[in-house]
Amino acid sequence: MNKNEQKPLPSTLYTEEYFLTACEGYDEFIQSEGEHLSRRLRDAFAVADVRPGMRVLDVGCGRGEILRHCMERDIEVYGIDYAEVATQMSQAVMTRLWQEKTPAARAGVCRADAKRLPFPTGYFDRVLMFDVVEHLHPWELHEAMMEVGRVMRDNGRFIIHTAPNRWYDQYAYPWVRRVRTLMGQGSLYPKDPRAITPVNQDVHVNEQDILSMNRALKQAGFKGKVWLDSPPQNRDETAVMAALRRIAFGLPPFRWFFEREVFAVAEKVRG
Repeated sequence: MNKNEQKPLPSTLYTEEYFLTACEGYDEFIQSEGEHLSRRLRDAFAVADVRPGMRVLDVGCGRGEILRHCMERDIEVYGIDYAEVATQMSQAVMTRLWQEKTPAARAGVCRADAKRLPFPTGYFDRVLMFDVVEHLHPWELHEAMMEVGRVMRDNGRFIIHTAPNRWYDQYAYPWVRRVRTLMGQGSLYPKDPRAITPVNQDVHVNEQDILSMNRALKQAGFKGKVWLDSPPQNRDETAVMAALRRIAFGLPPFRWFFEREVFAVAEKVRG
């Protein structure tokens, strides 16, 4: 499909209720007002390796907790989001921090489209795109990545986290559902895995696998590393199930299908 057939999702789908009940990390955000990151955001932020003196852009800043963590490190940081409610929530988080600690570095947030970033060319050392890719149609993702390349310095880094791994949903999940059904847990595993968080059926339009993520980066002029990971699997289960889990998550090619999350760190290809 082309851009005429794939209309951008309405920003009104992203309500305060969405950010506080469905958008990953909401429990930690509610409990700490953004002071503590969820496991997923914490891992993605660690990969970014942001340091004082850098300029950071958070594309799809959501509730604003990543902005807060940059500000606490005296890093110049800006956030953009397509949803007006997200910019309001982010601004509230930033305002609270300014009142508490008065960070030294500049920071700001605005409503903007990732396909038209309101920043000068070559300005940022790091551009973060956490849990945004899956909400952008392929043509939107390509245009957004081209904009990231424009605003990022030649030696900068582009850090992505997206979930779920499309191959998990398509190939592994049906087997997981069969096994869990035999174990009497079928009610927890709907036929459509996105129905576990029902709103995802409306807002996920471009889930990735390791190959498609590599391809999207290459087409936008980036090169880098793409890898898979999963949340900790702290389960009390039989030795047989534990052995199957070690195989599924530890050995290729099985892990390519059972790992849940896609990470990437990329740089611009130098001409």
